[in-house]
Amino acid sequence: MSYDNFKIIGLVLLIASCSNIKEKEVSNSIAVSSSKAYRNKTLQVYTTAKDTELRLTKTSEQVFKNKVQPLETEVAIFINPKKTFQKYLGIGGAITDASSEVFAMLNETQQNKLLESLYGKDGIGYNIIRTSIHSSDFGLGSFTYVKEGDADLKTFSIEKDKEKRIPFIKRAIDLIKDDLVFYASPWSPPAFMKSNKNMLQGGKLLPEFRQAWADYYVKFINAYEEEGIPVWGLTIQNEPMAVQRWESCIYTADEERDFLKNYLGPTLEKEGLGDKKIVVWDHNRDLISERANTIFEDPEASKYAWGIGFHWYETWTGGLPKYDNLKNINESFPSKNMLFTEGCQEGFDTERLHFWPNAERYGNSMINDFNSGVVGWTDWNILLDERGGPNHVQNFCFAPIHANSKTGELIYTPTYYYIGHFSKFIKPGAFRVSTTTSRTAIESTSFQNPNGEIITVVMNKTNQKIGYKLIVGESESFLEIQPRAMQSIIY
Repeated sequence: MSYDNFKIIGLVLLIASCSNIKEKEVSNSIAVSSSKAYRNKTLQVYTTAKDTELRLTKTSEQVFKNKVQPLETEVAIFINPKKTFQKYLGIGGAITDASSEVFAMLNETQQNKLLESLYGKDGIGYNIIRTSIHSSDFGLGSFTYVKEGDADLKTFSIEKDKEKRIPFIKRAIDLIKDDLVFYASPWSPPAFMKSNKNMLQGGKLLPEFRQAWADYYVKFINAYEEEGIPVWGLTIQNEPMAVQRWESCIYTADEERDFLKNYLGPTLEKEGLGDKKIVVWDHNRDLISERANTIFEDPEASKYAWGIGFHWYETWTGGLPKYDNLKNINESFPSKNMLFTEGCQEGFDTERLHFWPNAERYGNSMINDFNSGVVGWTDWNILLDERGGPNHVQNFCFAPIHANSKTGELIYTPTYYYIGHFSKFIKPGAFRVSTTTSRTAIESTSFQNPNGEIITVVMNKTNQKIGYKLIVGESESFLEIQPRAMQSIIY
């Protein structure tokens, strides 16, 4: 080996060594600064509270001081910014045919107000939109994009969606801009493709129509993208284990796995749509582990699945939400994502438009879902009328915002503000930060935004004011949260 070669090798080793030293220096400096970074730093507190006028209202500013060892008699929230977890995708809701019908009846001033409330810079910062592939229960009736019996999909057309749904979606997208996450879900294949020859009441996709149904997704994606709506992804089937009196279709775990592996996944790839995110399950937390085990342990199916989606309706049996199942999936399949795809308060009642436990159900779910590893959270209808509809099978529900079809009045429920404590302050691209509480009286989660600021969300479901220490590294601040309240703390 020549002397020149030795010189080159020596130079490379020297550069590498210096580089390593620099990396270590940077790493150490971050570690040292992070332990002291919050001392004397100002934090801002925003609050929504029952029986007050506080609605995402800035209620205080505090300064961090040196931490004092907390006592067992004190309530504390512990934040460790050095421990981060999943990357945050965003929060949003579904633009259904029902939402579009209600939106269309509003005058322009009210339409603009609604859009700004949800998607504008002064609103709550929604960036996720879900919609249905043709009809769901929330609309004026059942419909598909093809004529009955057209297995070749020659008559495929989204003209109906262009009347009210797509214009609404486009106006939302104009405000969301680059952070948009848009995905779609089918409630049922066309009747002729199903075993019961009916879009309602369950039934199954017939084997001979599996390819045609996979092609149907492709046509939907292409048609929407031709309208200027970029499709981020889709779920395979809404609630695949529920026989509903509205649009529904049953897939066992094996059937969904095989449809994904043999039809939908390869078809999307073949059509140049392999980058679209496919979300499996799209049903409740109770059976989610069985679905994940079946699909994610099959390599040929798993390679097409971005992650798994879920709803919160397992409580219909009288039990509590099954958050532990989410943690199990996060531990078992760490490379897969979890997405909350639907939740709403069922059983609409005009007298309960401002019923506080409805909002607390949201707060509890969002905190626990995110702490279980969930990357994004999608509410159901973003807007409904004064009856909780329209719904062609009388399945009326609550939404964060209702509009009176007679007066045009927009009614903002407590749920709107509780969701806003997350969506308004946590930005896409944030990472969840280690957060624990010393008492069950309060619940909390935290995220660190791309700009470095941390958002800690705190909920008090008790009827007492609670004083607590917010402890971040070697710093602390003493705060209070009102009874039946939600707080967002920014620092």
